[in-house]
Amino acid sequence: MLFRMSWLRASAAAGAVGVAMIAASAHAGVFDDNEARQAILDLRAKTDAQSGQIAAAQRTILDQSNQLATLQQQVATLRGQNEDLANQVTTLQKAQKDYYADLNARLQKLEPQQATVDGMQGTVQPGESDAFNAALQQFKNGDFKSATAAFRDFVQKYPQSPYQPTAQYWLGNCLYAQRDYKASTSVLQGVVNNYPTHPRAPEALLAIAQNQLEQGQKPAARKTLQQIVAQYGNTEAAQTAQNKLTQIR
Repeated sequence: MLFRMSWLRASAAAGAVGVAMIAASAHAGVFDDNEARQAILDLRAKTDAQSGQIAAAQRTILDQSNQLATLQQQVATLRGQNEDLANQVTTLQKAQKDYYADLNARLQKLEPQQATVDGMQGTVQPGESDAFNAALQQFKNGDFKSATAAFRDFVQKYPQSPYQPTAQYWLGNCLYAQRDYKASTSVLQGVVNNYPTHPRAPEALLAIAQNQLEQGQKPAARKTLQQIVAQYGNTEAAQTAQNKLTQIR
């Protein structure tokens, strides 16, 4: 009887301990679930926060990329503008250079210039060369009357011109072409008398000899040709004169 009571007490105590352990185990399971949920919530919060940070970073990168593209476009535009400006500057510089070159050429035409005419140097006045060349062109065109007037005008207008001997020489030829032998000889003799060392002097004597031959003055022509050979022996005119002397009978 005493043994049974002790066993019952022990059984009750064991039962109580079991219940207590089951209760404790159940409590522990609930506690672990709450922590897991909280951990999940915390992880989700961190994930959401990181997602927000990533999204913000992506937006920042996108903004910066857009800004970079804008800057690159601006740089390209500025480069294009710089190229345009450089081209404009080059064009302006060329235009300025051309302008000053043209201005200088115009000014030079208004100033006396040094020139070499038939191997002789001298000072040429503005318009002088143009006037001489225009008269000479008329002679070449066969307009001997107009050329005569032009050369006479030139001789009177530019008495100190280095073109004077040459202009008088061509004036004498213009008169010869019009068969005015007397006037031609007078003009050509002026070249010989006034410019004896000029390259046109022996040529003027040749033209005088031709005038004399045209008028049938063979003795005078022979004398003129002999003068050329004597005074201008090393010239082409002297060789021509020597050949003509052999032809005159």
